[in-house]
Amino acid sequence: MHYYLVHDGAGGPEGLLVEEFLLAVDHSCVGLVSAGWHRAQGRWSDASATSRRVRVEPTLWARVTPAGRAGAATLYRSLCGADLPGETTLRACFGVPCVPPSPPLLLHRPEATPGFRETRVYRILFVGALPPGGLAALGEEWRMPVTGDLGEPGVRVLGTVRRRVGRDAFRWELRRVAAGAAWGLDVTCDLAGGRDEAVGVLLRDLTTQVRQQGLIPVTVDRFR
Repeated sequence: MHYYLVHDGAGGPEGLLVEEFLLAVDHSCVGLVSAGWHRAQGRWSDASATSRRVRVEPTLWARVTPAGRAGAATLYRSLCGADLPGETTLRACFGVPCVPPSPPLLLHRPEATPGFRETRVYRILFVGALPPGGLAALGEEWRMPVTGDLGEPGVRVLGTVRRRVGRDAFRWELRRVAAGAAWGLDVTCDLAGGRDEAVGVLLRDLTTQVRQQGLIPVTVDRFR
């Protein structure tokens, strides 16, 4: 689950937003469900409308801060004096999924990278603004040389990382997309064996690491 602290226009704590991606068997996103708690209402309810707004209204980005469950629990206790409900209870508050835009149809299976059984390409899409030091923090965590300057509007690719997990190979690029209005983490997965669990683990870990720098994930699309 993804937790967000919600603040009012003056920066004071206002509530919580809890979200969860619904994933297909290939680890791409097929929907987003969410629940919210507002101190004025004092109850949990479906927050699908809020989740949609968070991803399209820049004024709302500044009022939403990604957090871990521990941070969410601390805020919840400070606002209402109770323990944060368990994840099973929170899921019962989820409403109708927010369905992301459909990715390009996979009409044929492209040639795999030589030496591998299958090649997949995913894009994890984010909105928001990287805080000062956010790009450097990702570069340090991923051991990624930062090759692009955030101060240059025309720069798209900011860094590339390559990893091996057993016989599988992975590569991801952090780039600005939609004329700089969003961020994309383009992940290429070269799979040698018949299992793909490492793909799901990697996509989840990368999403978490970028969330920790303040960006908000929108969807995980598969392009091939």
